[in-house]
Amino acid sequence: MESLMSAVAPRPPALVKRTPEVDFRSGAVLEQLSAQVLELVQLEQGEFGDQTALEVHTAKDYIFNMLGLVQKVDHRLPVANEYLLLSGGAREGVLDLNPEDLGDYARGADYDLDFTLLVPALKLHDRNQPVTLDMRQSGPCHSWLSLRLCDPATLARWSLCCQEEEPGGAAAEDDRAPGPGSIPSLQSPGSLDGCYFSPQLVADWFWGVVGKAVEELRRSPQRGTPVPERVERNGPLTTLVLTAGTSRVLYDLLPVVSFRGWPAVAQGWLTANHFWDGKITEEEAISGFYLLPCCAALEGRPDREWRLAFSRSEVQLKKCIPHPMAQAFQAARAVISRLLSRPRAGLSPYHLRTLLFWACDRLPPAYLSSPEPETPARLLLGLLDDLAHCILGKHCPNYFLPQCNMLEHLSDSAALLVARKLAHLRSDPAEHLRAAVGQARQAGQLKREAAGSNGHAPSPGHSPDGGRGQPDDRLAQRLQQLVTENPGKSISVFLNPDDVTRPHFRIDDKFY
Repeated sequence: MESLMSAVAPRPPALVKRTPEVDFRSGAVLEQLSAQVLELVQLEQGEFGDQTALEVHTAKDYIFNMLGLVQKVDHRLPVANEYLLLSGGAREGVLDLNPEDLGDYARGADYDLDFTLLVPALKLHDRNQPVTLDMRQSGPCHSWLSLRLCDPATLARWSLCCQEEEPGGAAAEDDRAPGPGSIPSLQSPGSLDGCYFSPQLVADWFWGVVGKAVEELRRSPQRGTPVPERVERNGPLTTLVLTAGTSRVLYDLLPVVSFRGWPAVAQGWLTANHFWDGKITEEEAISGFYLLPCCAALEGRPDREWRLAFSRSEVQLKKCIPHPMAQAFQAARAVISRLLSRPRAGLSPYHLRTLLFWACDRLPPAYLSSPEPETPARLLLGLLDDLAHCILGKHCPNYFLPQCNMLEHLSDSAALLVARKLAHLRSDPAEHLRAAVGQARQAGQLKREAAGSNGHAPSPGHSPDGGRGQPDDRLAQRLQQLVTENPGKSISVFLNPDDVTRPHFRIDDKFY
């Protein structure tokens, strides 16, 4: 009877093999595409062991000691300065700078690791000091900066980088309406005119003093210190490539003006809903902003115009981006960087970063952080589609200042050229990912070959005297621990000009 019942009982449905999800446009299997994304991300992160951590630390020490020497000799940088160290060079899209000015450097061929350091030439952190942004002559996201209301000591210190407005110039037009970033108490005609802090002159000054400081350090080399192989000017940037042991570390140094608080022109951003709501506090998101020495690409004045930047906020927001989305962004940046390197048509990876933030605001968190294996590929293709849409429309609103169109300067011919390149990429993303993976492998191989050759100087902390290496080893372990415990956090450094050998680190609100 039991055998009869089992014969007529319904059998459980056979397991149906899951049909692979395929991209309609290219025919690529998304799960395979995701595997390529993960491989590329892993290769780009590379091996960051104790030896590399120590070499990165010694390169960073060299930069801070050099800046301490600049302050000690020149006396213009703030005594207790607060720098913002960003992982990735300016060409990686960590800042909104005009891509035509950034120079050509290739990972593997020219450097192994790259960083960007924002160096405040002027700190306007005192809440009792009037903010003197003058947006009457600038487009959105840009401003002139008058030092007329600063104290006499500041004016005297920076007189070599200040300019007066010419008679009959734009600032002399009393009938012009105040810009959206103007401050009511400062809107009287002429109250801001004159003593304009010139970004061009500041960048020229910074390039000169850094060059002198590097030459001074070269004249008195010390055992185990990094060797500056290249010191070059790239637009507003001063770029150094240091050889530290087996690593070549690139630093893009940029003089900026640092502010606490939040500009009035960006107040609307605070009232909107964002993906980071509830994950970080508003105080963390709006802890400060910067002025970069970069003018508008369309009819901007390089001698007067600064660009607003919210790099400190971006460091905090990055901590809230779901992991699959961060992986997709890293892969998208790698493939478009290869396409846009030559010729540069006014488009940079920073535009992709902006679309990343907008996408995180627009899409459900569950979609962005889905554990499905196809998720990184879906998000990668979505970012590429978003970028193509923005280029064809020549419209990419700034994330913090949506009234600023970051692609307004693109000509029709330039937009069409970039759109064609992106269409080619989008038609076969797997092939372009394979090329990016191959390039990352080659960069890693070049690093390993350089480490195994005899052409490099001895690694810092590995001198014949075995006892001297122990403190450096402990320092490397401590540094690696800080990096592991504080992913994506803002790193600030305070220097005492009387003892530049002991930098004090601040990671967010913690001191080390």
